Amino acid sequence: MTICVFGSSSDAIDRAYLDAAEQLGERIATRGDALIYGAGKYGVMGAVSRGVLRGGGKMTGVSPQFFVNRGVLADYSEIVFTETMRERKAYMEDNSDAFIICAGGIGTFEEFFEVLTLKQLGRHQKPIIIYNVRGYYTPLLELMEQSIREHFLAEDTVTLYAVAETEDEVFSLLDSYEAAAYDKYGGK
Repeated sequence: MTICVFGSSSDAIDRAYLDAAEQLGERIATRGDALIYGAGKYGVMGAVSRGVLRGGGKMTGVSPQFFVNRGVLADYSEIVFTETMRERKAYMEDNSDAFIICAGGIGTFEEFFEVLTLKQLGRHQKPIIIYNVRGYYTPLLELMEQSIREHFLAEDTVTLYAVAETEDEVFSLLDSYEAAAYDKYGGK
């Protein structure tokens, strides 16, 4: 399985997020899975890739060409270059079997909502797992519930993703995942 991990590019975050991501990466590798990620050497991206490296796993980073001279790319993974951020996301989406959403900022939120929207619209049926380390995503999950209560989201929107509080839960959810049909418009 090729697992796409989305997450922060900042090293200024609490070490607990970086440690969790590095352990996640090592587990991806020791399971025999491959990683596809944003090619960054900092933050959650860097941590997960270092974990895969430590575990002897395979990984592919994906980066727009304009990051080359910024000094932010990991030099120990195969890197696929794209022209734009949109192409970067599309490559990761098309070449992965599952998505794990780790702690992150604007870019990570956007990546999560894109794969969620695509799944809602029937463009893929891949698992999406929010790795809620230290309750980081709890406010976002509460917003999703509020959106359901206010009828901006259908009640069954929550079936499009799963939430894991621990690394073991992440892999249990991945291993037990069964794609289910979802029709945003209810057959209308």
